[in-house]
Amino acid sequence: MASPTRLLRLGRHDQSSAASLDLLRSQSPRYKMDFSGGETVHVLVLGCTIDDTIGIDLSSRALVRLRVPWSQDHPPDLAAFDVVEATLAENPESDDLAQPEAVTVSSLPRQVGTLRGREVKKMLLRLQAPIDGPLLGFRGPSAPYWEFNGDRPSAALIVASRGPQLIHRPGEGTTWVRFGWERDDVWLTCEDRHASRSLVAARREELAGKDMATALGFKPHYLLTALSRPYEGHCYKTCVAVLPRS
Repeated sequence: MASPTRLLRLGRHDQSSAASLDLLRSQSPRYKMDFSGGETVHVLVLGCTIDDTIGIDLSSRALVRLRVPWSQDHPPDLAAFDVVEATLAENPESDDLAQPEAVTVSSLPRQVGTLRGREVKKMLLRLQAPIDGPLLGFRGPSAPYWEFNGDRPSAALIVASRGPQLIHRPGEGTTWVRFGWERDDVWLTCEDRHASRSLVAARREELAGKDMATALGFKPHYLLTALSRPYEGHCYKTCVAVLPRS
């Protein structure tokens, strides 16, 4: 029998999920990504890094990249499937041709709940990118910033055709995700804090299959891939999050 403390936690989780589901159902439909300064948005977080919080805009059900003013005092702390409320800056800076989904927010997002289950599963399935060409529209790990013109997405939710596999490079202190995409053998730096910590905790330099699922606490299904901000004139492909089916 579950302890009273455990039951209390489950009750709070259920309340949070119910409130998030009500919030999702109350959203006014947005049929295109058209944001304005000062607007309040609600986003289901999929991945959170110092550069971007990438998630699903609950109004349009499209991927959005929130540029959040994280700091040393308030580092990125959001987890996958958190639901957040954010206010856009007066100038959302939504004109980056390399990252057309990006908008700037005026302050740190406020977590208002969590959401999992059937509704999330449907949203993720709808956003899954088809394997019909190079990942993120071009071959290779990076492309010059000046080549982008805003006509292709900078983030993609994918299901690998082979893998995935987590790999730690001790000399660099970095974590990588290796997977197959069409005929390509893709290696991307992993910015998922939970995945990196799981690899370290397992005391392994490589994880795949059942071992990877055990370390993560779930069976990996989706990879959230994205283009980085320009570094020395190039935008690089990265893996922002390793995610379950829902």
